[in-house]
Parts: sequence; C-alpha cells; structure tokens
Amino acid sequence: MEPKNIRFGGGASGTLLHPLVAVALLVAIVLIFMLPRRRIILPLLLAIFLIPQGQVVVLAGVHFTAAKILFIAGLIRWAISKGPERSLAGGFSSIDRVFVAFAICNFAIFSLQWMESGAVIKSLGDLLNILGGYFVLRFAIPDMETARMAVRTFIFIALIMAACMINEHLSHINVFGLLGGGRSAPEVRDGLIRANGVFEHSILAGCFGATLLPLFLSLWTDKRYRFITVVGLVASTCIVITANGSTASLAYAAGILGLCLWPLRKQMRLIRWGLAITLILLHIFMHGPVWSLINKIDLTGASSNYHRYMLIDNCIRHFFDWWLLGAKNYNSWGFDMWDLSNQYVAYAVTGGLLTLAFFIAIISRSFGGIGKARKAVQPDRKQEWQLWCLGSAVFAHVVAYFGIGYFDQTQFAWFALLAIICAAVSEVTRVPPAKRLSKALIAYPLAHAMASGCVQND
Repeated sequence: MEPKNIRFGGGASGTLLHPLVAVALLVAIVLIFMLPRRRIILPLLLAIFLIPQGQVVVLAGVHFTAAKILFIAGLIRWAISKGPERSLAGGFSSIDRVFVAFAICNFAIFSLQWMESGAVIKSLGDLLNILGGYFVLRFAIPDMETARMAVRTFIFIALIMAACMINEHLSHINVFGLLGGGRSAPEVRDGLIRANGVFEHSILAGCFGATLLPLFLSLWTDKRYRFITVVGLVASTCIVITANGSTASLAYAAGILGLCLWPLRKQMRLIRWGLAITLILLHIFMHGPVWSLINKIDLTGASSNYHRYMLIDNCIRHFFDWWLLGAKNYNSWGFDMWDLSNQYVAYAVTGGLLTLAFFIAIISRSFGGIGKARKAVQPDRKQEWQLWCLGSAVFAHVVAYFGIGYFDQTQFAWFALLAIICAAVSEVTRVPPAKRLSKALIAYPLAHAMASGCVQND
C-alpha cells in the first residue's frame, strides 16, 4: 500500500532541530561567508552529510532542511562575490545547460501534472535542492586543487559514517537517529541488519559509500595522500558491507569494473558497441526481455530484485501513459509500483520523457567531457588516471540508479561529482596543448629523452 503523503505534503508538523545540530549549522553558515572561496567546500560537505535529513526548520508550513538552509547561504555568498571569484570553473558549461533544463523541466511537469499548491511547493523545494545544491557546489569547487580537497573531505565523512554504521551492527543503535527525525535503530530484513547511518535508507547509505570508491582512488597518484586513500577505500567498503544491499554491492562492483578497464581505455568505443550488441542479442534469444536479468540478481538473499524488474517492465509497457506529462496513477500498475526504486523510472513517471532525456543527457555529457579531457592530457598518465576515476564514479552512479532513486543527501554526492568533473574538464581546456605536452614530457623522462634525441637528429 502506498504511504500517505509520499508524493507531496506531510513531514514534520513543526521545527525539529537538536541543539547540537543548530550550533553546527550556524557555524557552517558563518564559515561559508568568512572562509576564502576555495575553503567553503569543507564546512559545506561536512554539514550536508553529517546532519540528518529529518532535522528541519518549519516556517509557514514550508520545510527547510539543513541542506536547503546551507544552499541558501551558499547562493547568497555567490551573489555577493565580485569579479573573477563569482565565475564558475570553465564558465557555463554544456553540463550546466543540460542540468538547468533538466531541473526546470522536472519542476514544470510535476507541477502541471498535479495542478495543486502542495505539488508546487514540493516542486519548489526540490528545485532549490537540485539547482541550488548543484550551483553552490559548482561555485565551491572552482579548480582541481579544491576538487581534491573535496575528495579528502569525503574520505573523512566516509570514515565517520563507516564507524557509525559498524556501531549500528554491534549495538543496534543509530547515533544519528538519537538526534531525532530519523531511524534510531537499523533496518532488519530477512534477519539481516542493514545500517542507515545519516541517510534515509540503508540502500542510499550503501550507494554513498560505493560511488565514492573510484573518487578516493583518484588521489592514489599523489604519494602524500596514499595513506588516506587506503583509509577511504576501507571506509567505503565497510559502508557497503554494513548497508547489506544488492544495489550498493552492484554499484561498488561497477566502480571497480570501471577502474579495471583502465588498460583498455583506448578501446572503449569497441567495448560500448560490443555491450550494446550483446544486450540486443540477449533480448532476441532470451525467453523474457533483457531487463528481466535484473530479476536474477540477488547478492544478499534479501533483495527486491523482482520489484526492480517489474518497475522497468511496467514503465516500458505504460510508455504512452507517462511520456508527455508523467503519470499520476503509476501505483495502480501492480503490487508496490508506488515504490519508485529506480531513478530512471522515477524521472520518467514523474517528469515525462523530456525530463528523462535531459537526465540521461547529463550522464552522457559527463562521460563525453571526461573522455575528451582524457585524450587531451595524453600522455600524462597521472592526469589520465584521475579523469578515468571520475568516469568510473559516474558509472557506479549509473548502475546504482537501477536499484534506487536518490531522495536524500545522496543526490548531493552526485552533484558534487558533476562539479568536480566540470572543474577537471575546464582545467584541461584552460592549458594550451603545447604546455600540456611540455608538462607530460617533464613527467616522463624517457619520453623527454626520446623527444630530445629526435630534435637533435633533425
């Protein structure tokens, strides 16, 4: 049965703000205004990912989570900045343009679909989270030095989260739930404990840890950060294990698979075509549709794999119900179809085909930008590896989206990754090709020696 107010409305009837959270939030806001631009990412990420979503300030019936309050502060800081400090890394990129189109389309179609004030208020809140969160993170990550600082901050957050989630398994107490507004005890499914940490659901917690693993490995090329990289990898793994979900495990495996394809990075076009052809052949020769393969994946023994399969199957079968303005009655398509545990299906049935297309375009532009940047920095393997890790992180999110729709802080980890990608791509495009080649030759003495020899022979 569909819970009441799951689409819009509901929530806390009054302000729920623990004194410790109030102090932490106030300190974070002060730091956002006082710190240099390249340092505000630290309090921003720490406050977003360590304050439970259930901690809210209610004003005139409107719910302001800690993240919304932080984004409003960040937008004000961006607005009052002057000169070059106001500019985004690489300017208004193609990813930015598609992202804005996606956010506005999602807002407009959901509001038109319901034509109710509650739906508009809910959509405006989502728009603040999506557009505000994305552009505040874009503003806060102006270059790759700051991006690496953001990754190190995520390692610290993952370490805290891993410790708390291990404690959930041992003591059956969620320390974040003690603040109020969230689970005070872990979820138990089929006898398996599934820790939540600060997140709304164990799957989201697991996906947070899984999708960070490739980002952490991007620091490996810098010897100064190898120890904290190992710490991050251990924390990420512990989060996935304690979350105990197939979706997180698959995202974790996808990130590792992406990293393992590093030796084949110049053959990715062939690999993509091979994968596409394989899926088509499977669809032709299998007894069921190719997406029914999801029904066969159960890594924990307590997965809702059949539900994920039916979500995709019903979405495809009811295409003409949702393609224009989404569908209001998708909960009638079958048992538990109200539970949109698939990000692609969620955007399709709530925002129509256009919203889904823009969302896929964001992913496509991200892969495309990373691919072009990687080719541009050749033969600098250090920079190539860092960009490859970003692509592997995107791939991990792509896989995670098949098993869950992000509806809490996890979406901001996705936005942070997009902001890091924009900073990385813009840094490559800022450096002239001749200068990039010079840096690469210096980085690789053998190549430098060979090039020098060629010049002398000429």
